[in-house]
Amino acid sequence: MAKLILGVLASTRGTDLQAVIDAIEAKQLDAEIACVVSNKQEAFALQRAKKHGIEAIFLNPREFGSKDAFDEKVVQLLNERNVELVLLIGYNKFLSEPFLNAFRNKAMNIHPSLLPSFKGWDKNVHQQVLDAGVKLSGCSLFFVTAEPDSGSIIAQKAVAVSENETVDSLKEKVQKAEQATILQGIRLFQEGRLKVEGSRVRILK
Repeated sequence: MAKLILGVLASTRGTDLQAVIDAIEAKQLDAEIACVVSNKQEAFALQRAKKHGIEAIFLNPREFGSKDAFDEKVVQLLNERNVELVLLIGYNKFLSEPFLNAFRNKAMNIHPSLLPSFKGWDKNVHQQVLDAGVKLSGCSLFFVTAEPDSGSIIAQKAVAVSENETVDSLKEKVQKAEQATILQGIRLFQEGRLKVEGSRVRILK
């Protein structure tokens, strides 16, 4: 099996990115991160990349006339580096047609709840979970589509919500689940075991 070339889009700290880097460096994942691209100059994910010798690219959205133009540049950067699978890790920009067409069923996003429940962003999601009083939360890995948090689900992992849970403690629990789920998704993709049928993803034997 050939080494898988990954590209990462990130806007925040990139905690889950570290898990992917660690798995690659520990030879638990036969992959290489070609580049980390961010729309935020201060994103710590870029520092993580540099620390591990990964190309870190900041693209300033203000320098592009439209979302399409920005995403066309992202696609160009990824294609020039022969990226086969894109990971969205805390990427806070909605993707437009140029990207979605170029990486259909080749771009995965991780969300900190069991979709389709509790859509949204970061700590707001965990607050919704706590406000709803549910006993289970978790994460969902899905293929990116035009509709936020609505793509075909690849994998999910549940975590228990304890009686005295806080937003921060739940976020920490869910992030551990996210990291395991992302690695699982990368391996399934690399093994050619993910088959998208309509809105469902079948995992082949």
